[in-house]
Amino acid sequence: MARELGLGGTERQLAEIALGLDRDLFEPHVGCFTSGGFRAGELRQAGVPILELGVRSLMSRSAVEGARRMGAYLARHDIGLVHAFDVPLDLFAVPVARWYRTPVVLSSQRAHRDLTPGVTRHLLRVTDRMVDGIVVNSRAVARELTEHDGVPASMVRLVYNGLDTSVFRRDGERAALPWDDAAAVIGIVCALRPEKGLHTLMEAFRKVKATRPGVKLVIVGSGPMLAELQAAGDADCHFQPAERNVAPWLRSMDIFVLPSLSEALSNSLMEAMGCGCCPVASRVGGNPELVTDGETGLLFPVGDADALAARLALLLDQPDYRRRLAEQAERRMQEHFTRRQAARTMGGVYQEFLARLGPVRKLPVPSQTTAP
Repeated sequence: MARELGLGGTERQLAEIALGLDRDLFEPHVGCFTSGGFRAGELRQAGVPILELGVRSLMSRSAVEGARRMGAYLARHDIGLVHAFDVPLDLFAVPVARWYRTPVVLSSQRAHRDLTPGVTRHLLRVTDRMVDGIVVNSRAVARELTEHDGVPASMVRLVYNGLDTSVFRRDGERAALPWDDAAAVIGIVCALRPEKGLHTLMEAFRKVKATRPGVKLVIVGSGPMLAELQAAGDADCHFQPAERNVAPWLRSMDIFVLPSLSEALSNSLMEAMGCGCCPVASRVGGNPELVTDGETGLLFPVGDADALAARLALLLDQPDYRRRLAEQAERRMQEHFTRRQAARTMGGVYQEFLARLGPVRKLPVPSQTTAP
């Protein structure tokens, strides 16, 4: 269950899991507050039922009506497990599922809780004590839950995000860039929010292009920081609004930079690696679980524009090294982070918890107790 079924990374991962679960073992249903997003079409086309709860706010009458609607649906379809995928549904679906005595209730933590401080974080800690287990998408988030939020390690299950490698691959359409003379293209695809550390990227880019003419920067995304980033850019920077299909833009980039100040497990970084970009990422959160420094890309200290500029200069000056890192990054996605693997691992988690309801056929599941 998720708030909506639109463009976000969480919505994508929910859809991938629902579509990828073994139908011999599971009958997936998807619940959401509003179902207008394009993921709803994908799910319906695949025969996955969607429950729209019509909740406009957790503090409104619509939440009460949505809870009743959810309870009736759970009973009508004899639902054995409810899995909340994002913060709004952690806060809503977990207590509702418990109230209606759903046998297994799971929540998710897919981002660092520093991004949801105050009352919301306190309420999430309450739901931690209502669920049977919490699914995380990185070891970094698992550590945060156990060390800072008091969650027993025995409750936490790691399921890495899955990538559709038939879409995010090196071969395919490339986006048309506004320059014909680009010596190399540095880029990023992300929501333009403060925690993405985009000023670090802008400063590092200014340092690099001062001594390496012809280098260009592409920023794909929308968000509250757009105006100030555009003001800090120049003719060598191109800003592209958020795109539903980002693979062509990623294929147009030689180097993908993720300068995040906070990160759980970045879908954009995975997609860039799948499309054959050479990744450079801040050493924070789950980034080191994707990028092994010097093997599948380069890492740099959080917020350090000088260090980022040095790594960019190295990759620009050594194109063979850059291509080798890109090839190894692409291989890592294909071997360890496919959506099929994610769905099978999640299926294994569901089987583990559902086993208390009776015997289930065991499906071989790739271990993700440690990072691949």
